[in-house]
Amino acid sequence: MAKKRALFLCNANSARSLMGEALLRHLAGDRFEAHSAGSEPDAPQEMALSALKKQGISTEGLASKSLDDFSGEHFAAVIVLCDKSQQACRDWQGTSDEHLYWDIRDPRNIGRADAYEQALQEIRRRLMLWLEINK
Repeated sequence: MAKKRALFLCNANSARSLMGEALLRHLAGDRFEAHSAGSEPDAPQEMALSALKKQGISTEGLASKSLDDFSGEHFAAVIVLCDKSQQACRDWQGTSDEHLYWDIRDPRNIGRADAYEQALQEIRRRLMLWLEINK
């Protein structure tokens, strides 16, 4: 049976969407093929990669990609992790069975040392619920 494909999106594809991609691979890589992209991609943030590694989640192969790289493709789910990417998603030239909007605060804009870990935990909570209904 083919794996379902999921695409995580945020503005820069440098933290939240990369975390979503890595988490889905970690939690359900046998059932899902995880990808991530950004409407304005930037280099992966070291703090995001560090937060993943602290949780024992592999960061191998994580790289920022453009939403345009996935133009014309189909996904079982597209999960948008920030307000800024919602409009870009409406204009995206691809298809999905399900669009989810999880507005996770940008950890760069939070003045606490544990902001990346908190963002990761919030994505994990939502992802665990989503996986429960997508068995």
